[in-house]
Amino acid sequence: MTERIISEARERAICILLDDPSPAVQIALSQELERLGDVGLSLLRKAAREQSGGTREAALRFLNDLKGPDPAAAVIAFIQSLRYDLETGMFLFNRVLEPDLELRPIREYLDTIAHRVRELTVQPQSTWEQCKILNRVLFHEFGFRGNMEDFEDPLNSFMAPLLRRRKGLPISLSILYLLVADRAGMRLDPVALPGHFLVGSFQQDEPFFIDAFDRGRMLTLEELHEELHGQSLQVNANWFNPTPVGEVLCRVCRNLQRHFTHRNHPRMARTFAQFIQEFEDTYRRHSQA
Repeated sequence: MTERIISEARERAICILLDDPSPAVQIALSQELERLGDVGLSLLRKAAREQSGGTREAALRFLNDLKGPDPAAAVIAFIQSLRYDLETGMFLFNRVLEPDLELRPIREYLDTIAHRVRELTVQPQSTWEQCKILNRVLFHEFGFRGNMEDFEDPLNSFMAPLLRRRKGLPISLSILYLLVADRAGMRLDPVALPGHFLVGSFQQDEPFFIDAFDRGRMLTLEELHEELHGQSLQVNANWFNPTPVGEVLCRVCRNLQRHFTHRNHPRMARTFAQFIQEFEDTYRRHSQA
């Protein structure tokens, strides 16, 4: 059980050891501070306020290690880096919702799904045939589906809730599809249509598309054209090209801003609005450089 108080002598001893150069001492001290819980955090905050030099720097470092970096600040740094990948971006967004989220079980679960896909794949197979296997695994064996009952639920857009509940939006299910496909050695791309989101394959002479929200329904380019014309949309040929990862992640943020606003969570809505603005500002700075 975590102690609620510690003696002054013990507090002084911990402060003295904060900047000890011995790795063994640092490991033992980290374990002790973690065991102390809130008391350890309070001690570190006090040291950061009252101490100076190496002791103060060590206290701040321990504080950061125990509390973890600010999730929103980590997202901003990621956006500004311009080094975008879907998995990292989605995990960072999720930590804004769940700061203590453990990522290893999520990665292991994605690995498990991909292993099942590889298990059923017999080479050589076309990408179309591989996608049919991926569809079977994701939407039939694991039971993922579109959340048509509560489309506006913000949890639809986060990776951990998507994996727990096995339901999400077109874009989050498409991202899941892409993450599993990548682990299974398949080259697919995100395709952002107006009002919908698909996965695209561009490795063969004729591209085709997968609707992850509709249990992996597969469409040729001609079929997709016909479907969009049937919705009275003025089709633009650029819609069918792969979408840059930064634009995909910004679109996730737009969905989350809208859905958090709809659910009356203004603080979270403002946070994701800040991310949208950062994407736009970073793109503007980069394009002018």
